[in-house]
Amino acid sequence: MTTTDVPVVSVRNLRVTFAGTQVVHGVDLDIHAGECVAVVGESGSGKSVTARSLIGLTGQGARVAADRLDLQGEDLRGASESRWRKVRGAGVGYVLQDALVSLDPLRRIGREIEDALRLHTRQPARRRREAVLQLLEDVGIPEPGQRVRQRSGELSGGLRQRALIASAIALRPPVLVADEPTTALDATVQQQILDLLGRLKDQGSALLLISHDLAVVAHMADRIAVMRAGEIVEHGRAQQVLHDPQHDYTRRLLRAVPTDRPRGTALADAPVTVSPRRQELVAARRAGGPTVAGPVLVGEGLRKVYRNPDGSPRVAVDDVSFALAPGTTLGVVGESGSGKTTVARMALGLVRPDAGEVRLLGRPWSVLPEKARRPHRHHVAAIYQDALGSFDPRWSVGQILDDALIGADGLSRGDRRDEVAELLGTVGLSPDVARRSPRRLSGGQRQRIAIARALASGPDVIVCDEPVSALDVSIQAQVLDLLDELQRRLGLSYLFISHDLGVVRHVSDEIVVMAGGRVVETGTSEEIFANPTQEYTRRLLSAAPRLETPALKGLS
Repeated sequence: MTTTDVPVVSVRNLRVTFAGTQVVHGVDLDIHAGECVAVVGESGSGKSVTARSLIGLTGQGARVAADRLDLQGEDLRGASESRWRKVRGAGVGYVLQDALVSLDPLRRIGREIEDALRLHTRQPARRRREAVLQLLEDVGIPEPGQRVRQRSGELSGGLRQRALIASAIALRPPVLVADEPTTALDATVQQQILDLLGRLKDQGSALLLISHDLAVVAHMADRIAVMRAGEIVEHGRAQQVLHDPQHDYTRRLLRAVPTDRPRGTALADAPVTVSPRRQELVAARRAGGPTVAGPVLVGEGLRKVYRNPDGSPRVAVDDVSFALAPGTTLGVVGESGSGKTTVARMALGLVRPDAGEVRLLGRPWSVLPEKARRPHRHHVAAIYQDALGSFDPRWSVGQILDDALIGADGLSRGDRRDEVAELLGTVGLSPDVARRSPRRLSGGQRQRIAIARALASGPDVIVCDEPVSALDVSIQAQVLDLLDELQRRLGLSYLFISHDLGVVRHVSDEIVVMAGGRVVETGTSEEIFANPTQEYTRRLLSAAPRLETPALKGLS
């Protein structure tokens, strides 16, 4: 770390208020050139609001007050919006958590990234295009010449996130605010991004990192600030905070990390319960359903080919087979673009394979027309990576969950209202959240709503596509414990797709490793992690950052 005595960012007594309610209480923060300060804490703790205050994006209705809010010596308290627009991009780069919402779905990725160069520099068009291609290469996007012409909806979650990072660093700003910059990335691409951020830091950039991934924080941070309920409860050198935490809240966060925690081990302090009503509902649904002796979900020889913008074929999935046994979890891992999500969409009956078939509960599934699948859709549910994008933007949380319960047998409107409150409580949210819009919730809260919706119909199989990627470690621990308890109580089966290898190891009975649209290795969770046979798998495992602290060995 190379730092100067004068901080590039200096904040004193920051307070942020929404509608008369203060959500950030007296935060002090300094970041020096060549230094990474990480802010960690639960969803809703005020991390992202604090970060947005540094770039003038707290939103309408927010009141920001501070004794000092300086960027490179400039006092930005009371700065006009026109001044903030000049600061953003050139003075501060910002990587948002939700890439799909942040990128314009109607514009090509190349134009999106080039905008910063066009607005803030005098480079000719040819130089700007060359710079965009180099940026895409820097953040690890394959075939940048091809991707530059694509729109965000044509990219995987990991590719979208990398494009967003390329846009944020286009002007090499002296300060970079990264809010969950590796949330959607697999281990190898995450390593590339962390290496890139590390190089920027070494070159003198001041980095504010907001992250729920404590392994990433351990890899990147020089100092760590732990936030809870809008306050910093612990602040110190990274090694001190991780190896000798002083606050009980910090110790609880560290205990929630799933790394090397055996299957079935509780991660959260609070016990997880499954309501009798939910158990009765699932039992009633299954009483009239098919009895399956073998796997509940089977894919055989699946293949899917898409077309690139130039018309050339792109094989997304090639000869993929899997079998999900009742009451177990099959983990699917691989790099971004390896075909994991396409397999999930075929399993859900949302994408028809070009070859091969999917069978659900022993019956044909992928070959059926949607009209024939619809009566059986309650048997399979999904938890998507992009929670906000999967919700109807016109609906409140209560309407979203009520809609998922409409087909539940024997539930009147009043019963459904009670069930909505129970679902919210099951995923750790207050019944009051039912009246709110998902857009006014944090990323972690939205993901919990997506999980509650998946549970609503009492399914046999849940396809989990990055179900905890947006959650901080303590809420992630609660959700993983909940999924484990639901599996034990209700006999649920999970197809679990994740880039977080620590999570996959903790939840999975069997694992499928994918690369380039194909299955390269399969085995039990312990076999894959203890003795991988393929070089690709070994490289994937070695790329994952690890968190090894006394707090993970029973610190209390």
